[in-house]
Amino acid sequence: MTERGDANAIRGLVIGLFVFGAVGVGVELVLLEHFEELWQWVPLTLIGVGVPQAITLSFRQPPALVRTFRTTMVLFVIGSAVGLTQHFRGNVEFELEMYPSRGGVELVWEALKGATPSLAPGTMALLGLLGLTFTFRHPALVASRSPNTKEDDA
Repeated sequence: MTERGDANAIRGLVIGLFVFGAVGVGVELVLLEHFEELWQWVPLTLIGVGVPQAITLSFRQPPALVRTFRTTMVLFVIGSAVGLTQHFRGNVEFELEMYPSRGGVELVWEALKGATPSLAPGTMALLGLLGLTFTFRHPALVASRSPNTKEDDA
């Protein structure tokens, strides 16, 4: 295989892993009924947008779609940070209701181990980083640049 062929094979593997992971997380969130509050819709919405984009990119890779997918993946990472904060805050509130005297390291530790999985939203960051890896130096973006283009897409 050529270097370009290797890169395309790796890019295909990365987009496949993204789709597999995102669909799995989406199914799990639906099974957990992760849609009671507005914030809980964020990961489901991002997955609902990102998976069709990724599937389309598996067959066609127009520069505009690669850029849009890149933006969606940045939103995955931002959504992950929001989710981590929401889960942790919810667990802190619960711990303080149950044990008002708790504080410091003990409160943080118990909140991390709480009923709501504090670190689970980190999966969205991992998925977003996989998607960003797919777009890194993507041939459609490199080919779409010309000397007259002012943006840096690589």
